[in-house]
Amino acid sequence: MASSHYFAKNQIIMPAKILIVDDEPDIVEFIQYNLEREGFDTETAYNGEEAIAKARSVRPDIIILDVMMPVMDGIEACRIIKEDERIKNTFVVFLTARSEEYSELAGFEVGADDYISKPIKPRVLVSRLKAMLKRGSENGDIGNVLTVQDLIINRNSFNVQVDDKTITMPKKRI
Repeated sequence: MASSHYFAKNQIIMPAKILIVDDEPDIVEFIQYNLEREGFDTETAYNGEEAIAKARSVRPDIIILDVMMPVMDGIEACRIIKEDERIKNTFVVFLTARSEEYSELAGFEVGADDYISKPIKPRVLVSRLKAMLKRGSENGDIGNVLTVQDLIINRNSFNVQVDDKTITMPKKRI
């Protein structure tokens, strides 16, 4: 997995973490290659249940989620992700071969932030993800939230969260 770090004023800003979820390994590999080439950190999963577990453990900035998958489809996985306090603010982008309006509407109704139809155009995908991350950083959390296993440190809100407990810290302690 490629990993690049950017330095700014004595701080290490980690690259955005993207979780790629699709039941087709070739598609996962294709997206992973293109995102890592652009400096993103990537994680992968191959069905909805795996996606939820991986999202809870790695806390990605964006989840790219296929709609039609075995075990649990992307719509159900997105619904569960958006109900989970720990990961509900994660951006979710549906990537699917289905381009019917009802399919897109179902995705947006469960909380998707974007919907991209296959075949994938890598430069367009990267551009859309960067735009989404920029919107997220303007809201303040992208690059300012550090996650290590069950520990979450938010440098904007001065909160430290372990499991379901949140502690507000003085500014000079963060």
